[in-house]
Amino acid sequence: MKIADIGGEFALIKRLTRKACADPVVVKGVGDDCAVLKYTDISYLLVTVDMMVENDHFTLEWHSPYQIGYKLMEANVSDIIAMGGTPHWAFLSIALTPATEVEFMDEFYRGLYASAESHGVHLIGGDTTHGAIMVVNLALLGAVEHDALRLRSMAVPGDLICVTGTLGRSEAGLRLLKQGLRESSVNSHLQPRCRRVWEGRIIAHFCHAMIDVSDGLGSEVRHICEESGTGACIDWEKIPLLPETVAAAAKVSADAHDFALYGGEDFELVFTIAPENIDALRDQFSDFTVVGEILPAEEGIYLMRDGQRQDVKKGFDHFA
Repeated sequence: MKIADIGGEFALIKRLTRKACADPVVVKGVGDDCAVLKYTDISYLLVTVDMMVENDHFTLEWHSPYQIGYKLMEANVSDIIAMGGTPHWAFLSIALTPATEVEFMDEFYRGLYASAESHGVHLIGGDTTHGAIMVVNLALLGAVEHDALRLRSMAVPGDLICVTGTLGRSEAGLRLLKQGLRESSVNSHLQPRCRRVWEGRIIAHFCHAMIDVSDGLGSEVRHICEESGTGACIDWEKIPLLPETVAAAAKVSADAHDFALYGGEDFELVFTIAPENIDALRDQFSDFTVVGEILPAEEGIYLMRDGQRQDVKKGFDHFA
C-alpha cells in the first residue's frame, strides 16, 4: 500500500504518531507548527524541524545556493512566529554530493546567515554527510511566554479568519518557472520571506489560533478546524492577491485564487480572532485581510464563491 492510498502526508503522520506522549514536559507534541515544551516559570520552549530535498523543494536549475540557504531558515522561523514565539538557536544537518563545490557552500551559508541575522537566530550546531542528492535540514528552537502561546486548537466559533499580506505568490512563481518564464515575480518562490517576529507577537496578543501558510490557505484553515473541532467558511472574493500574481496565473491558464488556496510557501500567517478585537489589532498592525469565519463543526469546512458553497480541497501534499 502506497502513502497516497491512505490519504497522503498528513494521514501518514497521524498513523505513525497516534500514540500520545506521556512525558509531562511536553505541552504540545505532533499537530502544530512547533512542539511545545515546559521551559521556565514564564516561558515555553518551541522546537521545529524543516527538511528541503533537491529536485523537490528546490532545484539547482533555478535556485542559487544563497536562495536555498535563505529559504531554509525562513521556513523554520515562520513556524516559530506562528506560535507567537521568538526564534533563537538553529542546528543544520546537510547531505552533500561529491560534486558540491566549496564556493557553493559559501553562498549557501551566506543566505542562511542573512536570514538568521534578520531574525536574531544563532546557528550553533549540526551534522554534515554525503549523499546522491543534496538534502538540507534545519532544527530551530525558540521561546514564547505562557500567555502568548498560540496553537491551532484555540479557534472558537464566531472567530473571524484573517491572513497577513497576500497569497499565491510562491505558487505563481513556481508555475512561471516551470513554463520557462523568468520574471521578477518568480523571486517570491525562489526566495520567500516570512513575517517578522514583532508582527507575530502583536497578532498573538489579540488572536486565538494561528498557523503559517506552508501548504495553502485551504489546507491551513483545515488544520485549524481539525485541531479546534470546528468548521469554517472561506470567502473566495476576499482572498488577497497581488496584481502580478493574477497576471502570472493568467499566463499559465490558471486562477490565482487556486494558487492561494492550494499552493504554498507564502509563509504568511493565518489567524482567528474575535470580531471585537479586530480594531484594536489594526491600531498596531494592519497588514491583514478578513477572509472568512470559524463555524460550529457540524457546518463543515467550505468555500463560498459567487453565492455557492464549494468544498475546500486539500492543499499541497508531498505524496499526493
